[in-house]
Amino acid sequence: MTAKFKIAICGGGIGGMCLAVALSKYPDIDIMVYEAASSLREVGAGVMLWGRTWRVITLLGLDKAFRNLAGVPADGSQDPKFSWTYRRSDGGDEGHHVHTLSLPSCPMHEYHRAHVLELLASMLPQHIVHLSKRVVSYQIDIDSSPVTIAFADGSTATCDILVGCDGIKSAVRKTMYEDLAKAGRPEMRKYIDPVWTGETVYRALIPAERVPRLRNGMMHPVLGSPVMYCGRYKHFMGYPIARGKWANVGAFFTTPNAVGTHYREPWVQESTSAELLSIFSGWELELQDVLKVIDKPLKWAIHQLLPLPTYTLGPVVLLGDAAHAMSTHHAAGAGQAFEDAYVLAGILGHPSVARRNISLALKAYEHIRLPLAAEVMSKSGKTGPMFEFRSPDSGDDYPSWVSALHRQFDWVESNDPSEQLEAALRWMRREEATSVVEHRL
Repeated sequence: MTAKFKIAICGGGIGGMCLAVALSKYPDIDIMVYEAASSLREVGAGVMLWGRTWRVITLLGLDKAFRNLAGVPADGSQDPKFSWTYRRSDGGDEGHHVHTLSLPSCPMHEYHRAHVLELLASMLPQHIVHLSKRVVSYQIDIDSSPVTIAFADGSTATCDILVGCDGIKSAVRKTMYEDLAKAGRPEMRKYIDPVWTGETVYRALIPAERVPRLRNGMMHPVLGSPVMYCGRYKHFMGYPIARGKWANVGAFFTTPNAVGTHYREPWVQESTSAELLSIFSGWELELQDVLKVIDKPLKWAIHQLLPLPTYTLGPVVLLGDAAHAMSTHHAAGAGQAFEDAYVLAGILGHPSVARRNISLALKAYEHIRLPLAAEVMSKSGKTGPMFEFRSPDSGDDYPSWVSALHRQFDWVESNDPSEQLEAALRWMRREEATSVVEHRL
């Protein structure tokens, strides 16, 4: 079968590989994945797939494989449901329960990021993934000509559609917004570089056998369902991954009035358990017992993008963190990349899409995904201060805090991905019909 076009996916992380898997279902599309690293690997540790993300996994027919990876029955009969427990922990040796947020209709599975990437990669022919190919820029000479991709090793490649899945420091985004700036919109340059959220997170994986039991002999909550220990300007989250073999933990610390400032140190640095114990001194013993067994946590400065005004320019489009890198407080970054991938693949694979209307097809993707991802980004940014009782909407007032928390997660059960795809295709049909009418006039 002759391919209707060739798509280059720049970035072999979870978003890029999910897009490749989704596109591989269309035999009339050629796919190439270009990954900067010498092997496929994921930065970070745990990842939650839940809510709309799980719906994407189901729509793509991947649910059985992902359930197998999670170690639960393929029929979904034992899917864990979304549940987060929140504690107030900064008032001395004994903390107290504040609230448990439960969404009974929302499956939730926790994985090691590397395992998710390995699973997605196993679903693709090896020949489509090219390693040690770091994108530095791209060029389009004429609207109808192929995109030429330039790599750090001096080589080039061409494609009909370039998808930037190259993360928060995306070279594709940089080139796109430089082109927009050169075309008379210099203000577009402010969207190229990420900004610091003022937050730092210490991340670690703890082997399950090292996690101490509670002082009453019970299993520690970080090996049960997800738990959040909350206090002023700090919070700590933990949950099990890889079938309970590890506890994935993150200790968050906020620097007041630092939002949007330039972070002058390396984004990722090694730290120590002693540093964590110092930061969380005076917090409840249940948390401190876990901090004592953390070995060499990595200290990350959390960055995000300013909300982008566009995801696409001509035959080039952004996906995942390259489009909407956000804070971590909704555990939704990977999930939003899954949604992007499903909608974009569904549009490009549709019989009505060909080379003649590539730009319009990418605009249809942007029309649907940009506002939805921006909503999740905004809610995630507002939720972090809530976990630290510094939100202007609730502060320390627990009833107001609980109500605000539920509002922050109301997006989870709306905007089904299949409806997003149908809405994008309807928009595209309307735009094409309008264009035909205007041309006749």
